[in-house]
Amino acid sequence: MHTQNNKSWIEDRIKQDEIDKYLENGEDFIREDEIEGLVSSQKQPDAQLIRDILDKSLSIETLLPEETAALMRVKDPELIAQMQETAFKVKKKVYDNRIVTFAPLYLSNYCVNNCLYCGFRTDNDCSTRRCLSIDEVRRETEVLAGDIGHKRLIVVYGEHPKSGVDYVAETIKTIYDVKAKTRSGYGQIRRVNVNMAPLAIEELKELKEVGIGTFQVFQETYHKQTYARVHPANTLKGNYRWRLYAMHRAMEAGVDDVGLGALFGLYDWKFELMSLLYHSRELEAKFGVGPHTISFPRLEHADNTPFTDSSKYLVNDADFERIVTIIRLSVPHTGMIITARENADIRRKFIKLGFTQTDASTQIGIGGYSELKDKQVGKRQQFILGDTRSLDEVIREFADMGFITSFCTSGYRCGRTGACIMDMLKSGHEGQFCKINAIITFREWLDDFASEETKLAGERIIQKEIEEVRKKLPKLYEHFIDKYDKTVDGQRDIYF
Repeated sequence: MHTQNNKSWIEDRIKQDEIDKYLENGEDFIREDEIEGLVSSQKQPDAQLIRDILDKSLSIETLLPEETAALMRVKDPELIAQMQETAFKVKKKVYDNRIVTFAPLYLSNYCVNNCLYCGFRTDNDCSTRRCLSIDEVRRETEVLAGDIGHKRLIVVYGEHPKSGVDYVAETIKTIYDVKAKTRSGYGQIRRVNVNMAPLAIEELKELKEVGIGTFQVFQETYHKQTYARVHPANTLKGNYRWRLYAMHRAMEAGVDDVGLGALFGLYDWKFELMSLLYHSRELEAKFGVGPHTISFPRLEHADNTPFTDSSKYLVNDADFERIVTIIRLSVPHTGMIITARENADIRRKFIKLGFTQTDASTQIGIGGYSELKDKQVGKRQQFILGDTRSLDEVIREFADMGFITSFCTSGYRCGRTGACIMDMLKSGHEGQFCKINAIITFREWLDDFASEETKLAGERIIQKEIEEVRKKLPKLYEHFIDKYDKTVDGQRDIYF
């Protein structure tokens, strides 16, 4: 049972006027009948139509719902192969051959909600509850920044008064303040993204002030009947529209970068994918810029949570491959995140479909980086991970595959966020800065954290990238080499 204080906190959370202001004639932007009609059509698209859609995606334009629906209906293996090839071309055009890495940091698993699929649900008596103290947050950050070498985090909180906006702000400040000793000086987290419950506009303004990065709120499922079934009506999360308009409130509050996502496995994947497109297009229409990132987690096993293994909508690998491909084509300018929920084989394969960000050395047990290392403890986790490889191993694999790991956060600190970053990504200009900064930050990480084996693999990719800068960006080459040499000499956090 909730305490009286919890009940009072819950009663004050939802601001109905911060839902109603965004509705159109009392309706939200997820038009279920329209979406269901698009995804249920069995008409096979003409091959030339598909090629035209692929050309549009390559021009870095968000697709129309009808165009995305046509991609979903493709059955011809040759056309599917063309879709996958184009998805990777889109990724290369917008983001070059860079992969951004981050770590999730779970700070609290107290939660007032009772979602059927979540190991943190309030009725799960098997879950070990914990909210990290500020000293514990500092210790976790020291491991991430000083031992592993991460520069970006996604911090995660349950919805509970113990982890309200004041706690979130204090923990973000603490993380940014940590300077952890490394081989060559110190490591520091330079970008703190946040995944948490929906907030009111004034609370979002508070987080903007402390330097919040991307603000993520996943709708979980956009299908209203399913949403109501898995999120009990007497809980905060039971309010579909409060969650649906979380990104609108964030953008109104001045948070430039927002991240969307659906939990694939709760309802039909085609409906969820189409709804993500509707959400992206809604943000573009209302605020002039779509989501900074889209995530596509699949439902995974969680301790004492039977629903995770029994849903009739669980997504197999073949359908998941289609999801990733079509999202890359439908919202071509947006970053795509695949996480350690997936096993190493899936992540290795899907890098060729266009994802841009992933985590590594992942520990989602509360307090796990300083206490559990690479162990998984179900009672302390929201779900069970599929890939527990170290950041060093993952980076070495990327390098062997021809990808450079970027630790760059300069764009955010130079104001290249929101509409600015999207315009530059669509035009290809941001890629010039990102390529150069990727090399510099990768050099820094190799010297400070890499094993000898990974350093050898990294050296090969760095030399290839330097040669590309010399050939493709001759006007920037001399300035770039000056900054690169300073990094080799031990200076840190240098960027364009």
